[in-house]
Amino acid sequence: MIRKQMAIDITADLDRRPIAKLVQEASRYESSVCFEYKDKKVNAKSIMGMMTFISIMNRATAAKDKIDVIIDGKDENEAMGAIEDFFA
Repeated sequence: MIRKQMAIDITADLDRRPIAKLVQEASRYESSVCFEYKDKKVNAKSIMGMMTFISIMNRATAAKDKIDVIIDGKDENEAMGAIEDFFA
């Protein structure tokens, strides 16, 4: 399992289309991919979970906090690299 904190700047243009692309990217990997902020954890492979992600990220950005990206599985290193690239 890999857990990494990331500062992600959410802007108003993070809407359904980019969220769908993020779900597609996470779904390419066998590993589980989750985002966690305080008491909220969402599955990055679930479009409904990722729609929740927008409000979570707005709170994290406003507080200048980081989120945890948690990836677990046999291709976790590749998946983490892809998630980092997505937000770069």
